[in-house]
Amino acid sequence: MTKRTYVDTCVLMAALKGKDAVVAARALEVLDDPDRSLVISEAVRLEALPKARFNKQVEESAFYEAVFEKAENLGWDSTALHNALDLAIANGIAAMDAIHVSHAIEAHVDEFVSAEGPTKPMFRVNTIPMRSLRAPDR
Repeated sequence: MTKRTYVDTCVLMAALKGKDAVVAARALEVLDDPDRSLVISEAVRLEALPKARFNKQVEESAFYEAVFEKAENLGWDSTALHNALDLAIANGIAAMDAIHVSHAIEAHVDEFVSAEGPTKPMFRVNTIPMRSLRAPDR
């Protein structure tokens, strides 16, 4: 059985152009793990793809598209968007982070993975398992 893993946008960016080699390697491990089923939302697509396409970054766009192709793609979920506000208020989470976490919760994923530091407010959420690629114990 595969682990359904919501992948935050920064995981894609870390895998592609990460300045921290350890985090980049961990991001690639997550993306390439055959025991995982990747899950992304339209919020991930919105954060990753437009700037790469606008700047004609062909390799970057192709990398993101390849991940999107193999992932389960969640459309915009009105319940998730509504609940993102409550999550943001309750946990002090930035807007887009709250949207990502809320979509992951609504999709009932097994794990949320981010390349953000483990002290970021999103890691206060305890509704689903949250994992930072920057945490020493991973």
